[in-house]
Amino acid sequence: MSRFHNFFMIIVFYNVILPTLVVGKQQVPCYFIFGDSLVDNGNNNRLLTFAKAIFLPHGIDYSSGPTGRFCNGRTFADFMAEYLGFNRHIPPFALSNGSDILLGLNYASAAAGIRSETGRHLGDRITFDQQLKNHEMTVSSIREILGEPGLASNYLKKCLYHIGFGSNDYLNNYFIPAVYETSNMFTVEKFTEVLVQQYRRQILTLHSYGARKVVLNGLGPVGCTPYEMSRHSSNESCVEYINTAVQLFNHNIKLLVDELNNDTSLEDAKFIYLNYYDMSMEVIRQPSAFGFTAADSGCCGTGLYNGGLTCLPFEVPCPNRSEYFFWDAYHSTEAANRIASKRTFLAVNTLDVHPMDIYHLVQL
Repeated sequence: MSRFHNFFMIIVFYNVILPTLVVGKQQVPCYFIFGDSLVDNGNNNRLLTFAKAIFLPHGIDYSSGPTGRFCNGRTFADFMAEYLGFNRHIPPFALSNGSDILLGLNYASAAAGIRSETGRHLGDRITFDQQLKNHEMTVSSIREILGEPGLASNYLKKCLYHIGFGSNDYLNNYFIPAVYETSNMFTVEKFTEVLVQQYRRQILTLHSYGARKVVLNGLGPVGCTPYEMSRHSSNESCVEYINTAVQLFNHNIKLLVDELNNDTSLEDAKFIYLNYYDMSMEVIRQPSAFGFTAADSGCCGTGLYNGGLTCLPFEVPCPNRSEYFFWDAYHSTEAANRIASKRTFLAVNTLDVHPMDIYHLVQL
């Protein structure tokens, strides 16, 4: 089979087959999202922090305009809600209201991390530990709405739980030695080990609240973001020592997924890993193959690679946003989010997910 034929079949799959699978009834009763700015959709809006995106040009291509999303349009979680059959995007916890919580909530907060101190130099943020406490309150409310603890447990175990943390623990913690002590306390190997141990405890806490279908994001190539490229004045390639740390984290998260899936005390749960790193590197190395003209600079920003500062209020972004992989110094565009969500919802390449994709996870 020729390379052209393989490429043609993938195009047919994503443009013909995938839409027929995702149009129709809602595939899970609820969808809960935990994470950082990659999926924050408004939880930071009222916080005292530099990490907020409630102004244009953020949301310039989103139906409701600026909402708190660090993107020109839809995030990964927005696309996933659409593929799962929801008739609206999952609302932020900060704006949760009444029985709407039965469909799920987004707890994500820009600058948040696995560690509680991560991102503190940017101001207030909702750490993973606090996001878990917020979810505990949600579960209590769901029990009240449904009336019986048993009904709530049966309901929640059918829901999808999406978790994405770690980038800020490196970007806005370990690799800022002037602010944080972690790089003096730990080698990068030991820091990663300690970080994953804490992550494991947090994931098990979520399991104790009823989570049974759990998606864990791997980290993307943080060393290839316009911010890091600009900060290191890199003219040829990504910042390798940062990417090496990220890959070590991803390796350990994939091992953690196997460990949790093989734990007999968790046999009613299933965990999967999304390989953001390799998917992103494919695009960064060959952007034109994915319809991009730029994969090393932000659509909106200042300085080298538009990576000096994040997108400023009312700054004029690039007009051809669908041709950019990066929206600003850190975050991906709607076009890039579309690719990642498609590839992990129903995978053609088995390397994109482990041990299965999201579509098959929700069918369990």
